[in-house]
Amino acid sequence: MRLLDKVLKPEGYNIGINTSLSAGAGEARHLHIHIVPRWKGDTNFMTTLYNTKVISQSLAELYKQLKKYAQSGTD
Repeated sequence: MRLLDKVLKPEGYNIGINTSLSAGAGEARHLHIHIVPRWKGDTNFMTTLYNTKVISQSLAELYKQLKKYAQSGTD
């Protein structure tokens, strides 16, 4: 979240945990966590309502930005 704070400057986060196959984790003994940056008035949860995804930035570009901050070693 510190890296996301530096790169995206969100106003808050939604955090969700998926456990087990039925909850969408992909296999019975798996757990994973979603960290979703949020801004006032954003539309990040359209998938829940309309099966539509809104991606305002390339994930490859975001990865490059996060990696740059992570490698710089600055907080």
